Amino acid sequence: MRAFKLLLGIASVSLLTACSGAASGPAGGGELGAAPGKDEALTLTVYSKFTSREYDVVTKGLEKLKTKFPNIQIKHEGNQDDDKLTQSIRGGNPPDVAISFFTDNLGAWCSTGSFTDLKPYIDRDGLDLNVIPEAVRSYTEFEGKRCAMPMLADVYGFYYNKDLFAAAGLSAPPKTTTELLEMSKRLTQFNPDGSIKVAGFLPSMPFYSNQAQIWAPNFDAHWLGADGKSNLATSPEWKAMFEFQKQLIDSYGGPQKVEQFKSGLGDEYSTDHAFHRGKIAMMFDGEYRTAFLADQAPEVDYGTAPPPVLDSKPDRYGGAFTTGTIIAIPQGAKNPGASWELVKHMSLDTDTLVELGNGLKNVPSTETALKDPRLQVSDQFREFLTMFSSGKLLPNPTTPIGDAHLKAVNDFAARWQAGNEPNLEEGLKRVDAQINDELAQK
Repeated sequence: MRAFKLLLGIASVSLLTACSGAASGPAGGGELGAAPGKDEALTLTVYSKFTSREYDVVTKGLEKLKTKFPNIQIKHEGNQDDDKLTQSIRGGNPPDVAISFFTDNLGAWCSTGSFTDLKPYIDRDGLDLNVIPEAVRSYTEFEGKRCAMPMLADVYGFYYNKDLFAAAGLSAPPKTTTELLEMSKRLTQFNPDGSIKVAGFLPSMPFYSNQAQIWAPNFDAHWLGADGKSNLATSPEWKAMFEFQKQLIDSYGGPQKVEQFKSGLGDEYSTDHAFHRGKIAMMFDGEYRTAFLADQAPEVDYGTAPPPVLDSKPDRYGGAFTTGTIIAIPQGAKNPGASWELVKHMSLDTDTLVELGNGLKNVPSTETALKDPRLQVSDQFREFLTMFSSGKLLPNPTTPIGDAHLKAVNDFAARWQAGNEPNLEEGLKRVDAQINDELAQK
C-alpha cells in the first residue's frame, strides 16, 4: 500500500465461475453463498491498484488461499483504480474481489449497495472482529453496515532527518506545533538569491502527505458536528490548523517562494522524493515510507515519531490519522461464498497478514498479527505500531458523499495558502455550505 491519495470512484467485485451454493449473496436476496467444494475448479479475479514489487507481495498473499482451497486459481489484475472498479460494476462485469487503497468512498459504496453486506457471513462463521482495533473497524463500515474488511492499515506519523537536525543543533523531534514552527525556521536554508534551498517543514497542501485529513487529528479537528453537518467555521481547531499553515508559509517569505520550491521537487514515489534528497527536513507520512527509504535512499539517517499536536491538545500526542487498504465483495458477485473465503483470508489470516506487513511495510490490522514475533520491526517502524496501539487513532468519517468533503477542504487549503481566501472564517463557512449541500442530496 502506498501513500494516501485522493482517488474518486466506487469499487466493486464479482466471481467469474460459479460453484455450488447460491449464486446470490445476502444483498441479492438469496441464501448465503457456500464455500466452494474441493473438487470444483474456480478462478477468482481480483482488482487492486498494486504494481511492481508490491503487486508480487500481494499476489503471493492471495495465492496462500490455495492451502485451504487448492482448486481455486487467483487472477490478480493490478493497477486497477477505483474508477475502473466503478465502471466494471456498472457494466455488470466486476471482478470477484475488490481491493481499494482508500476508505474515502466507503460510505457511498455501503449506502448504494455497491459492496455486499458482510455481516451475515461474519455471523454465520462466528468471527470475533474485536481482534481488529476499534478505529479500523469504524473505517470499514458505514451506519452499522459492514460492507468491507481491512487488509492492513496505514498510520501517519512524523519523519525527521537526523543529519539536518544535528547540523541545526537539534536532537529530538517536535511535540507541539509551536515547536514544529520554530524548528522549521532553524532547519530551513536559503540560497543566495533568497529562494528556498532546504525547507524545514513544507506547508503546501495538498502535496505529498500534507492532506487536510492527515493533519486534522494532530489538531483534534473533527469534520462533522453532532448533527451530522460540517462545522469547520465554528471549530477553533480547524481555524488553528489553517492559521498554523499560514504562519509556516509566511516564515518562508510567502506563497510564491513556497510554490517555486515545491515545483522543483520529485514525485512522491520516486527516488527524487524531497525527503530522500534532503530537500525537506521534516514531514508527515505513512509507515510505508520506511520501505521506500530502505529501497530508494538507504543512506538517509532518519527518525520517526508521533506527529506534533496543537499546544492546547497535549493529550493528543501519541495518536495519529489512520486509514488503510480495504477488501470487499461487490453486489452482483456470481458466487459470493467463494469471494468471502478470499476476503476472510486476506483480512484475518495471521500468517498472511504478517507476510503482507513484512513485504509492504504496512501495519497488520489485527492484534494477533501485530504481536506476532515474525513481524519485522525496525526502530523507525516500531513508532507506527506504538501509535496504532495508542487508542488515539482517528480515521475519516464515513459519509454517503464519498470523499467530497475531503476534496472541498483540501481545495480550500490550496486557495488559503495562495492568499486567495482573505477571510478564514468566511471561507470556511462557504466550505461548510458546500459540504452540507452535498450531504443534503443523499
